[in-house]
Amino acid sequence: RYHAYPEGVTPTVFGFAFALSAPVKADRHAHPGASVSLAEDLRWERCHIKSTALLGNVMHFQQSVKEGNAETLLYNHQGEITEASSSNVFIIKDGKAFTPPLDNQLLPGITRMLVLECLKIAGIEVSEEVITVGELLSADEVWITSSGKEILPIVKVGDNQIGDGKVGEIWEKVFSVYSEQKFVL
Repeated sequence: RYHAYPEGVTPTVFGFAFALSAPVKADRHAHPGASVSLAEDLRWERCHIKSTALLGNVMHFQQSVKEGNAETLLYNHQGEITEASSSNVFIIKDGKAFTPPLDNQLLPGITRMLVLECLKIAGIEVSEEVITVGELLSADEVWITSSGKEILPIVKVGDNQIGDGKVGEIWEKVFSVYSEQKFVL
């Protein structure tokens, strides 16, 4: 086998677009929240590279489907949350937001970037730092973010209830800002 990059290859450019939905009223009492699975990350350690080689992500997502969940949250061999199979992860603890720092273990999502800005606009302190599995499970709120899921509040991780098992107040505040800002940022 010869695995070197071929010379003189022109990169392929691919793009697509879809209409954004009109702003939605954030109502935590009307949103049921979602349940997710939790698994050790089996993918390669170059997740910051956008690639079409998504077999690991597909396998992790299939786990959540088999378990009747919306997504699979992933942790590394040190017990640190990295991301989900197709989403970024945020937690809320004592009124402050946390998300894992950008490194080679996670894709720097566009929605993640927008949510960081929305947190600031909403006046919520946010920190990019390591989140352990234990910290995730003891969080007051957990969210996953992606272009398709936007900001999805999580009320259950595996067999563990998050917070009081209901969608949180901070999600409602930030999602309200997000619903407006996604059209202007």
